[in-house]
Amino acid sequence: MATLTEKVNYLEEIMKRLAYAQLKTETELQEFKDEMKAFKDEMKKFKDEMKEFKDEMRAFKDEMKEFKDEMTEFKDKMDDFKQEMKEFKDWAKMSIESLNKRWGDLANKLGTIVEDIFAPSIDIVIKKYFGVELEDISVNRLIRKGEDTLEIDILGISHNEKKAFVVEVKVNPDRIEYIERFQENLNKLKKFLPSLEDYELIGIYAGLDMKQETINQLTKRKIYAMIMRGDVFEIPNFEKVKK
Repeated sequence: MATLTEKVNYLEEIMKRLAYAQLKTETELQEFKDEMKAFKDEMKKFKDEMKEFKDEMRAFKDEMKEFKDEMTEFKDKMDDFKQEMKEFKDWAKMSIESLNKRWGDLANKLGTIVEDIFAPSIDIVIKKYFGVELEDISVNRLIRKGEDTLEIDILGISHNEKKAFVVEVKVNPDRIEYIERFQENLNKLKKFLPSLEDYELIGIYAGLDMKQETINQLTKRKIYAMIMRGDVFEIPNFEKVKK
């Protein structure tokens, strides 16, 4: 039979093994608890990330909805713009047609600029600047001499003063070739009208307005410039040409 000592030793060995098993179990249990805690933390983090993702998706959906609404609004504005453009084109087409008609009317009106604007006032202008009374005024006078012709817009004559005022009226006076042609006509006027042989010829080049360069060019050629300022006719280079 086993002795008492052997039994005690056996029991102590069993207790050691139980204590070791218990310690190992507790250690493994603690590790399991730690792993479970880490897993729970990861799950919580995952849930938080999923919640954040869901929030971002919700925000994205809201942005997409807002974008769709903006696109719908933009499309509506584009439709309105297209309609406005169509209306503008229709208006522009009508306006161009109306403008062309007005230009046509204006062109016809400018064709009578001599009779309607300059001729009625020429005697007043001549009296104001030259102190001469005109006894004879003719408008759009066409003179023929053989096969040659000479056209004068306005011819004002003072028989008492022996002066003839030759007025050339231009809608677009700022063209040098017009001035040169007028000067040529002045030089040959007495050939067409011998009755003016003893008269002093005074050239006046007129327009509703003209550039200063044009006025300077006329001054060099000893030709008076006549323009309209407001409702008054002026000869801006009178003093220079007179000298």
